[in-house]
Amino acid sequence: MTMTRTKGAVRPLPLNTILAGDCIEVMQSLPEASVDLVFADPPYNLQLRGELHRPDNSRVDAVNDAWDQFASFEAYDRFTRDWVSAARRLLKPDGAIWVIGSYHNIFRLGAELQNQGFWILNDVVWRKSNPMPNFRGKRLTNAHETLIWASRSEGARYTFNYEALKALNEGVQMRSDWTIPLCTGHERLKDDEGAKAHPTQKPEALLHRVLVGATNPGDVVLDPFFGTGTTGAVAKMLGREWIGIEREDAYRRIAERRIAGVRKFDRSALEVSGSKRAEPRVPFGTLVERGLLRPGEVLVSYNGKAARVRADGTLVADGASGSIHQVGAHLEGAPSCNGWTYWHFRRDGQNVPIDVLRQQIRAEMGPAL
Repeated sequence: MTMTRTKGAVRPLPLNTILAGDCIEVMQSLPEASVDLVFADPPYNLQLRGELHRPDNSRVDAVNDAWDQFASFEAYDRFTRDWVSAARRLLKPDGAIWVIGSYHNIFRLGAELQNQGFWILNDVVWRKSNPMPNFRGKRLTNAHETLIWASRSEGARYTFNYEALKALNEGVQMRSDWTIPLCTGHERLKDDEGAKAHPTQKPEALLHRVLVGATNPGDVVLDPFFGTGTTGAVAKMLGREWIGIEREDAYRRIAERRIAGVRKFDRSALEVSGSKRAEPRVPFGTLVERGLLRPGEVLVSYNGKAARVRADGTLVADGASGSIHQVGAHLEGAPSCNGWTYWHFRRDGQNVPIDVLRQQIRAEMGPAL
């Protein structure tokens, strides 16, 4: 448990708790550099002018709560500056933030993130497969929201589970446009009167993708605009620690009931596909040093080209010498080549990729630090 010293007393980081109050004041009271990820869904400042009605004259249940109303853009910018600053203080040096917004506020959010030293990694378009129509017919149907993913600073070693997101996407590299439906049916929480409990409740699928991709089990995730607790519910399922901040009593009560009923996944189910970038580096020369390949041994490519192994871990072929990557690129007339998948050695009459030997050594080395 993370501890901090405040006015002579040691106070624990309040994990898996919904904290009541103003998000800026609460964040300022928490330990510095104690959070791995911030997911923030701040007020959109929609600037609605009067009520919105459908063609049948029924009223649209839009976002018209007091927490989404600001006197001016300047007031909204001050609020944004203050909460972003408080969130950045809480992030560990290699931490990251995700913020989500609509066209009303996302550009102001992005500018403030950059002003405060965050390094933007991606923007993600959440394409809603079931958006609300534009009833007045004066604009395009607003069918998406934008998420910004940023590390605390340029050069930070942020978490990115590339292989896990690729696996979620059926083996194809995850793109920055995500098609996920709005909350409907059983997922849409209702209040005691049967109305929507929160006007901008986010789908669990969206948070699942963010947390699988940008955190690991045991990481601490902070949501300063907790609402009805989607971040906490998904974090609990995925074995992440979480902290929520919410000033509205009604939302806190709903979130507490919701999260209490969530079952954490079995430990074996929390493991995700590891990133190849995080695996220990194994030079090709190590294979020669260990006797897994011998100087003078011939390697062959998938299309029948050959090179000879030298004692210093380089290859020689067709008048060229160099690394497994350089010689492969030379033979193919290509700007680059992944020698680990290009070259094979012969064993028992079969061609075997040299990457098999690299994985054998990695298994002996254990995980990278």
